Amino acid sequence: MKKSPHPARPTGAHLKGVIVAAFGRHYEVSTTAGRLQCYPRGKKSSFACGDEVEIVRGGDGQGVIEKLTPRRNLLWRSDAFREKLIAANLSHIVIVVATEPGFSDLLISRCIAAAESQDITPLIVLNKADLEDRLPGARAQLEPFRRLGYEVIEVSALHGADGLRARLNTLHAIFVGQSGMGKSTLTNALVPEANAATREISDALDSGKHTTTFARLYPLVQDGKACDTTGARTVDPARGGWLIDSPGLQVFGLAHLTADSLAEAFIEFRPFLGKCRFRDCRHDSEPGCALLGAVASGQIHPRRWEHFRNIRSEIAAAKKLNPGW
Repeated sequence: MKKSPHPARPTGAHLKGVIVAAFGRHYEVSTTAGRLQCYPRGKKSSFACGDEVEIVRGGDGQGVIEKLTPRRNLLWRSDAFREKLIAANLSHIVIVVATEPGFSDLLISRCIAAAESQDITPLIVLNKADLEDRLPGARAQLEPFRRLGYEVIEVSALHGADGLRARLNTLHAIFVGQSGMGKSTLTNALVPEANAATREISDALDSGKHTTTFARLYPLVQDGKACDTTGARTVDPARGGWLIDSPGLQVFGLAHLTADSLAEAFIEFRPFLGKCRFRDCRHDSEPGCALLGAVASGQIHPRRWEHFRNIRSEIAAAKKLNPGW
């Protein structure tokens, strides 16, 4: 997409729309007048794919973003010094993993914690389930999440992913996961018009090559028909589902969370929070710690406990580097 060197000159026509792609400081917005290339007014640019906005239409298919409609939620990640807005107004986060290449269960816990902190429902998709020799190991790695009640759907993107299509039809969802898990291939299977780029897995590194460089929103079903992505159909957040394909992740920082909000985001911890012997318990080695007791009794999976401690240490380190968090 060619970037205009100057923001659009407003014509006075006010429109409502949904941001369907973000490219730095300019955004593609779906409106009743079609897709417009829009710019924020002023220097601040803190919008995300899925945001509902009001714009002033300009000439040459451009516009200026005037107002952000209050978000229902926001999925984002952060480290000590940076934050990255990923998507807004989601009903579900679809965490895509695959039988190959290998995937990180710690990254799954990070994504789930980010989602739980924003009241977004996690859904795990195990792609490439047709690779039967790798399937038992992948299932075993996902078992702690399945035991917690998180939905796990096994699919093969190359064979159509029909079961996933039916599940997503009415949702406002985003695909997240490591590179090489098949997110873009799944997007193509669900929205054939998307033509999302795909590339081969790097066997040498046991990881995928990045193919999606920015998040893009695709309507799924409106008026009973699959929507195209050319702008002929308007994204209507009140009708039908939509799907966001996002760039591959290797890290998902949660520096914006507090230690308490992180613990609350681990749903199996919730029955034990506030029940420690000491009110200021840090859940390290204190006697009478309810969480440590739950780990010892098997009520909290040791792998999930390891994930919690790992993320908590990372958050503490980030806050030391940047007390502003």
